[in-house]
Amino acid sequence: METIASPPPGVTRAPPAAEDLIDRFGADTVQTQHCADGVPTCWVVPERLLAALAYLKPRYPMLLDLFGVDERLREHTPEPASDFSVVYHLVNLKPWREFRLKATTSAASAGLPSATALWPNANWYEREVWDMFGLRFTGHPNLRRILLPPTWQGHALRKEHPARATEMEPFSLDEERQREEQEALLFRPEEWGMDRASADTEFMFLNLGPNHPSVHGVFRIALQLDGEVVIDAVPDIGYHHRGAEKMGERQTWHSYIPYTDRVDYLGGVMNNLAYLMALETLAGVEVPPRAKVIRIMMAELFRISSHLVFYGTFAQDVGQMSPVFYMFADRERLFGIVEAITGGRMHPAWFRLGGVAQDLPEGWQRLVLDFIDSMPERLDHYQKMAMDNSILQQRTRGIGVYSQQEAIDWGITGPSLRATGVDFDLRRDRPYGGYDQFDFNIPIATGGDCYDRAAVRIEEIRESLKIIRQCVDNMPAGPFKSEHRLTTPPPRERMLEDIETLITHFLSVSWGPVVPAGEASFPIEATKGINNYHLISDGGTTSYRTRIRTPSFPALQQIPLISRGLMIPDLIAIIASIDFVMADVDR
Repeated sequence: METIASPPPGVTRAPPAAEDLIDRFGADTVQTQHCADGVPTCWVVPERLLAALAYLKPRYPMLLDLFGVDERLREHTPEPASDFSVVYHLVNLKPWREFRLKATTSAASAGLPSATALWPNANWYEREVWDMFGLRFTGHPNLRRILLPPTWQGHALRKEHPARATEMEPFSLDEERQREEQEALLFRPEEWGMDRASADTEFMFLNLGPNHPSVHGVFRIALQLDGEVVIDAVPDIGYHHRGAEKMGERQTWHSYIPYTDRVDYLGGVMNNLAYLMALETLAGVEVPPRAKVIRIMMAELFRISSHLVFYGTFAQDVGQMSPVFYMFADRERLFGIVEAITGGRMHPAWFRLGGVAQDLPEGWQRLVLDFIDSMPERLDHYQKMAMDNSILQQRTRGIGVYSQQEAIDWGITGPSLRATGVDFDLRRDRPYGGYDQFDFNIPIATGGDCYDRAAVRIEEIRESLKIIRQCVDNMPAGPFKSEHRLTTPPPRERMLEDIETLITHFLSVSWGPVVPAGEASFPIEATKGINNYHLISDGGTTSYRTRIRTPSFPALQQIPLISRGLMIPDLIAIIASIDFVMADVDR
């Protein structure tokens, strides 16, 4: 059993932030835990949770993530032992600092105080913990299911809940159950915190979605309207939920890689990168220089691909039909490069623990250079076609505005944060994977409106082109994958030499590596903001807990704040400017 108060080898005391918390609240209230990623981590007794969070907030103003863990079957359990724990991942952007605070709760009480008074974005995160684990948060304004249907039985991320359809009764939907399901989905304004009327007007209610072209997926917004003016807008998610975190507990470390591709399905290998860097931190795997540069090149190609989809659909949603056809043509050219290198297109699942699946093919330089040489001129053309268009500017300037402080309060990251003037990018301010070796700028804007959110992403395409060119010009020689024993089975030519090598090869491929017990997270600057995988290993071939923090989830939670008092067409422009993917929201 891991002793929570024991520091890692070579460390004689707790990290300064944890030590400060202990000095403030006492050693009987706060205990430290060593994690493989080096993030200061403390446990606090439930009675002092809100006080500890309030004490930490000035130093760590953003609640990056909040999630639950079912500790009951964990063998390498950190102290204090508990049935469940809730993890609060706090960050400061500049300079980058992280802090992890944990609190325990038993199956009998199954509850903690709500943190919504400190961070408004805790609302959805706490609803998710209730939905998936059945843990209550006292003081929460509307604790109800968020990802699963209201008729769902049980809590899906508890260990006793089945992980496969074959472990459950065959699905059936008779007429009676269909009526029950439809009744549960009926819209009742009071349940959403809406009033049917005020002293001088009677409100109208409108469902935007879940099947509507402007919501970019299966997504519903319940609108309270006074004529065409939005009085309130309540997002309703979960229609695209597929249990991605539950799958992370049943798949081996290797076989889970293709599942990550489908989270932000426009981000491609970018999803692999966040997952694998967390796993490599746990396993102590060092990635060779060539593999690092290949990864960066592929990640930036997918950043361009994702931003091209955003650019075209953003212009389309505010009334321009032509740009999306031009930009999708460029995206097809880019996918041709991805296919030539990886064999896949949107979901290549090509990154591996310790590197990539194979080396670059002959002729890859010409394909990449042809693309990046042609793109600047095409981007200039798109600027005149779309962003300089007076109608697009009238539809988007001054619409959906939020401040830097509001962005931080709601956990907004990536281009949408930089559009408010916050000059922060993980690739530069917390370099990872070799980004510190590259020269690029961080585009920012100051208006924080729909137009600026688009403008930042468009400039990021140009910066990604610069990074890719540096990858082509400075691609190092050497192996494309680490030789670490957890990443690479013995060479195939040695398989028939002795039975031990054959067995090792078979087990490495079929079961995958046995990762040491521990936990680690790794945030990256994904296409839409900070994507963070938090992995817990119990010393086996599968993850004990896989947590996926996505940038799209908090972005949708902020919609009511930035849409009240505007018109329905303005709401469409706001939705277009957020750049979200519903699979990235629901997981």
